[in-house]
Amino acid sequence: MLLVACASPSKRFDRQAADLGFDKQERLGDGFIHTLFKNKVSQHSSQLHVYLGGDGTPWMGGKFIALDPTPRDPVGLRLMALDDNPSVYLGRPCYHGRYNTPACSPLLWTYQRYSSAVVDSMAVVIEKLLAGGGYQDLVMVGFSGGGGLAMLLAPKLPQTRQVVTLAGNLDLEAWTDLHDYDPLEGSINPSVQPPLDVAIQQFHLAGGKDKNIPPWIIEAAVKKQPNGQFITFEDFGHGCCWEEIWKSMLQCLAESCEWRHQQSPAISAHR
Repeated sequence: MLLVACASPSKRFDRQAADLGFDKQERLGDGFIHTLFKNKVSQHSSQLHVYLGGDGTPWMGGKFIALDPTPRDPVGLRLMALDDNPSVYLGRPCYHGRYNTPACSPLLWTYQRYSSAVVDSMAVVIEKLLAGGGYQDLVMVGFSGGGGLAMLLAPKLPQTRQVVTLAGNLDLEAWTDLHDYDPLEGSINPSVQPPLDVAIQQFHLAGGKDKNIPPWIIEAAVKKQPNGQFITFEDFGHGCCWEEIWKSMLQCLAESCEWRHQQSPAISAHR
């Protein structure tokens, strides 16, 4: 495999996290050390919000494997900056400058980016965070590929109460077929897994102008979920504009609401 480096996206990510006031920490998962970023809140809560970012840049120019796949556009960090609840942005195995550690292989951020090795290690870290902070309830927020990971993690974490995906990659096969990408061999497709427990409230947000993960992919996956709300923001793209509605979404989560009751002209909600 030919790997290509570029100006350290992990260092840029760290700077942006520091500018937002987050603490950088490390946790051991299942065979991998994970980088995470925590917000600073004084209020006590029994609930932890965990943010999961996108795939970043696994490939350079669609041909060469990137040496450091860390996201260059930290949508998850910006969302977490608007959250007053205890929150953590959890990095994936081999991201955030850990690509050259012994346990890492480029497969883990290319074809196997949604593999059991990735999911299981992230689940271990989340369990430690919940136990260490005395949290009883878990809310997972996943952007893009992080949305798919949230759906794979939820069944492994009985503390999960709510899942929110934004432009989430919820059907790997439909996505690779759409873009004529190679199949993600070794990854788990969230779309073919059993539905989440009906007790888990789900919000799946799509951008009407998203060409990467168009709304129809998300909607088809959500139809298989017994407690999933599918919401389209017609003027949003893949990475654009999610911060505009995030405070309202957080309020909705706090009230266990149904977003369709708060529609605006920019929102189309479906069940």
